[in-house]
Amino acid sequence: MAIDFTLSPEQRELQRHARKVAGEVLGGVRETMAGLHTPEERFAATRPVYRELVRAGLLRKQIPPAFGGTMTTLLDLALVAEELWAVDADVPLSLFSTGLGLMPLLMFGSPEQQQRLLPPFVTDDGEPLAALAFSEPGGSANFQSAHPGTGIGTVARRDGDTWVISGEKQFIPHASGWDGQGADLFTVAARTDLDAPPQESLAVFLVRRPERGLTVLNSMETIGHRGALVSRVRFDEVRVPAADLLGRPGDGIGILEAAFSATAGLVGAFSVGIMRSAFESVLDFARTERRGGTVPVIEHQNVGTLLADMKARLEACRYLTWKACDYFDTTSGRGTELSLATKVFASETAVQVVYDGMRAVGAEAYTTARPLAGLLQDVLAYPLFDGGNVGVRRPQLQRLFAQDGYDPLAAAEERAPGE
Repeated sequence: MAIDFTLSPEQRELQRHARKVAGEVLGGVRETMAGLHTPEERFAATRPVYRELVRAGLLRKQIPPAFGGTMTTLLDLALVAEELWAVDADVPLSLFSTGLGLMPLLMFGSPEQQQRLLPPFVTDDGEPLAALAFSEPGGSANFQSAHPGTGIGTVARRDGDTWVISGEKQFIPHASGWDGQGADLFTVAARTDLDAPPQESLAVFLVRRPERGLTVLNSMETIGHRGALVSRVRFDEVRVPAADLLGRPGDGIGILEAAFSATAGLVGAFSVGIMRSAFESVLDFARTERRGGTVPVIEHQNVGTLLADMKARLEACRYLTWKACDYFDTTSGRGTELSLATKVFASETAVQVVYDGMRAVGAEAYTTARPLAGLLQDVLAYPLFDGGNVGVRRPQLQRLFAQDGYDPLAAAEERAPGE
């Protein structure tokens, strides 16, 4: 049987729906934010757009049917993400960051926790926000380190039938919520004992918007994704019911790695969407502009070469993303190698593709007259966030390669590790 990359009729319909929503809802986001100076103002301006994505069922698409959502596969989410990111990267990032915030609950929550905490996110109504509170000032790449004084510094101490959480987190998506009072739900990584190694003490807690103890220290000014919001926050003696601990202390490493492995392949789709936008912009420029010459600039070999390389890289990243997501799906999340490789390769390739597009256009690409400079500002984040490629993702691959019995052909042959 031949290799077949043909999407099913249902996937094609999903793709068409996402493309239609993106075209109708996301096209004016940058104009909506024009003239707004603070991160909070720009984020607040996207609220109606976020609401429309929720209304279109695209938040519920990240939640499995067992919990009231419509998620089928990670590959389907990648199809949706590409269509959204090809039009705008700001509001979709808030939407998918909410999905990341829910991921630990979806993958490791008890039925009671899921039934109690998920309903606001499956109604196709409102603007619910969930946030994964993982990263900390000083960096969190070494969150697995057992050396004293290293790793996650946020602490949770047991007090009767509650846990009391204290510590600072940064780069937390929309931690302030729409109104500055906090996201609707946090999943917080914390140590139950700073003297015990994370293999025994790292835990993940489900924290509904606290009535007291949450302080938004600042919202961080980023060069790209100007309509998304990342914050630095402090938890001061925030009380959480004992029932809102995911699993047990020590389970945090597995929970966090699983959540970030699921999202790694999706960063490939984000990157493809940006590359697609860049390619289409440059193609339009090359076919319509003469730049003082006798023929459109696409007739010049240098420009044609750049376009050819951009398109080849775009297509390579798209199908690697599809393969990675399908492998994750068919192995029930055990096959993470291609997702990690996709995150590294697609995110770094996207930076090169946008830069090549700017080289094809020339000096005008450095202005706001064309979208390329803005796309470059957005895409620079992808090698750095969701687990930085240098500090997190490549070391994950390194550890995988070093495991006894590692099979370099397992991913290519769609076999789960160890089979």
